[in-house]
Amino acid sequence: MASSLAETQGSAQDSRLEAAFTAWKSHNSHTACDAEATIQRLLREVYPDYHVTRTKPGDVDLFAYAAAGFAVMEAHRLEHYDANRRYNAPATRLLGTEGQLTDSVRFGCWRYQWKQDDFLVYHTSHYGDYGRENKLLFVLSPHDGRVELKDGHHPATDRLLLAAGEWTQALHDEIYVFDDMRWVKDKLLFKAVQGSSWDDVILNPDMKRNLMHDVQGFFDNRALYNRMNVPWKRGVILHGVPGNGKTISIKALINALAARADPVPSLYVKSLDACSGPKWSIQQIFTHARKMAPCLLIFEDLDSMVEDKTRSYFLNAVDGLESNEGILMIGSTNHLGQLDAAITKRPSRFDRKYHFRVPGHEERVEYCRYWGRKFDDADGLGFSDELCRVVAHISDGFSFAYLKELFVTSLLALAREEDPGEGDKAGAALESAASGSDNDSASDGVVVEAPVVPAEEGGKPDDSPDKDTDGTPANGAKRTMPEVEVPEGLKDNRLLRVMLREAKTLWEQMDNSENETPSKPKSCSTSSVSRGVPVEVMRAMVEAAN
Repeated sequence: MASSLAETQGSAQDSRLEAAFTAWKSHNSHTACDAEATIQRLLREVYPDYHVTRTKPGDVDLFAYAAAGFAVMEAHRLEHYDANRRYNAPATRLLGTEGQLTDSVRFGCWRYQWKQDDFLVYHTSHYGDYGRENKLLFVLSPHDGRVELKDGHHPATDRLLLAAGEWTQALHDEIYVFDDMRWVKDKLLFKAVQGSSWDDVILNPDMKRNLMHDVQGFFDNRALYNRMNVPWKRGVILHGVPGNGKTISIKALINALAARADPVPSLYVKSLDACSGPKWSIQQIFTHARKMAPCLLIFEDLDSMVEDKTRSYFLNAVDGLESNEGILMIGSTNHLGQLDAAITKRPSRFDRKYHFRVPGHEERVEYCRYWGRKFDDADGLGFSDELCRVVAHISDGFSFAYLKELFVTSLLALAREEDPGEGDKAGAALESAASGSDNDSASDGVVVEAPVVPAEEGGKPDDSPDKDTDGTPANGAKRTMPEVEVPEGLKDNRLLRVMLREAKTLWEQMDNSENETPSKPKSCSTSSVSRGVPVEVMRAMVEAAN
């Protein structure tokens, strides 16, 4: 009996398997069809009294447009709604926010009201070549034959698509980022730059003023360019070793331009990587920038993007037959010498170059004062001008990133000391200050060597006669922390005591990196020197390349 039951169940399963296989074979044996045209034809058959227009949500985001308050939409017949329910984790656990459930719509219909017009909006998706999901919007507008169509298009639908499309194209507290072959709007990056201002950028005052004037002046003087019959486009290169203010300057520029009465959008290029090749990416980048002009187009780490095989194509996009009116390009690089002279020395491509050097004594003093202003309300820290000058003296040769490391490690050490009252105050103040902006970015590596100044720029890397061109002491001597006589009024200053101790540790680490420098490799490609590399490795790479 048991055997008979097993045979019966096995026969039933075989029957179901046969039915499933037959259905699967039938589905996969169908002749390939144009899904977009098929869906549009079906909707026209179902809605003969409506005009049907097909568009893509990436071009015209009717849902976001309604969510922003410009239209009213309501789901229609939810029993026919189909979507993949997805869990989206929070952008960062640090904010303490919860994840969200969102829908990836496969099929749905909404009633849509904009101004005095009513529509039906269908959202569908299907999988095309290479398994890529294609999302479509179908806008249905009532059409009884009395409304005159223009070139086959409904005027009410076109008015909606024009308004929603213009809104979709614009930035709304976002920055355009080009990565993975496409432009995407990034709200998190925009939020990240909001804390950055020129007050946070410690540079040579003349250089800082000129950089601000060059950028703001470009967007203020379109009429002047036209009167002089000069193309309204410009290029700027920010160069120098990492950790000396290039990234924070770019953030300050983005924020300042977004705050203008006539906001200027920022477009940030992360990489040219694409399955269609970097030339395709360059074309997409400049096509979009021309649409967004006037705009700021940013190429960070330009030397790692423009390689020999793409150089001529890039130069043609920058300065070819097509107009780049209204585009201000900013390229940053840690290795100016690795950029082709056709980029760095040809006017009308990148017209101005700003060298972000290792800060001099006065810039280091000002940077210490900058940290002191962060702790104005913290009792007992003792940020005096006298202390700032002592710290500037013992940090001779430090980049801004290295100076930041000195302050962060010192204040954390101070917060951990035995006196709980003072430690709590320092720790609370440090947490508050660290949440704000600073004169370097976390992506910049901690680097201490002075930059090499190319001969064509004139001047010397360092006016001190006892240093070689790479910023290291002459005759192969080791780096040592400069001796300093602590003023009488600072001998009991707890902050200075901790900073002297931490500075000594940092100087010793720099000595270790000197002793561990490997032999010079046969070649050093641009891509091998990356941002955020530990100081010992970065020093070895830079010195080998030089």
